[in-house]
Amino acid sequence: MEDLFGRHAIVTGAGSGVGEAIALELAAKGARVTVMGRRLEPLEAVAAKSDRIVAVSADVTDGDGMMRSVEAACAKNGAVDIVVANAGVAESAPLKTLTEDKFRDIIDVNLTGVFNTFRAGFEYLNQGPNGRLIAIASIAGLRGYPYISAYCASKHGVIGLVKSLAVELATTGVTVNAICPGYTDTPMLTRTIDTIMDKTGRSRDQAEESLLKMNPQRRFIQPSEIAATTLWMCGPGGASVTGQAIALSGGET
Repeated sequence: MEDLFGRHAIVTGAGSGVGEAIALELAAKGARVTVMGRRLEPLEAVAAKSDRIVAVSADVTDGDGMMRSVEAACAKNGAVDIVVANAGVAESAPLKTLTEDKFRDIIDVNLTGVFNTFRAGFEYLNQGPNGRLIAIASIAGLRGYPYISAYCASKHGVIGLVKSLAVELATTGVTVNAICPGYTDTPMLTRTIDTIMDKTGRSRDQAEESLLKMNPQRRFIQPSEIAATTLWMCGPGGASVTGQAIALSGGET
């Protein structure tokens, strides 16, 4: 069992789904956790589940604002050891209807948001063998899919950012990695299924099947699996793992 006592972890997009699961797992293993997101109410609901979690509002698209939010987190929990950039959005559209503004919005949250989170986190990070920068990317950062070109572009960008920073920061002892899940059982997945039903007229079962068939194991990834992978990365077993994009996809390549 990993022991994270004495370490401070920041998790963005932590009001539900994957971010919540990661925050609760890290707290259960002894870390002091700051959960961040735009809406304070769901963050406070997560914080109420553990006395090791505090909530701080943050907008990952605002670089200066992220600096202030991380500074506020450090005032509550001390210098940072672990930064998990999880905040993200997912929308679909064919190229002919994908506007420049929508493309920029997705890039702003999913890619620039990771950069802002990492930059602010590193400013207050305890450098050394316990330092961790972790991005929750996607299997869509490793391959292409139709109708989500902006999302794929943003996640490919995250993996490029991770690989570059891993080399840049290698001598500091800080590791930089990405976790790349397939379709995950979260509220975001529910919205994706609803969109498929709305645009295609398929039933819920048919819409789910269209996504499940991409996974050779024919199941959706669970948030707990992503949380467990994050925990492993934060432990001594992850000390030499850096610059990697680890797929949690049931064999999808």
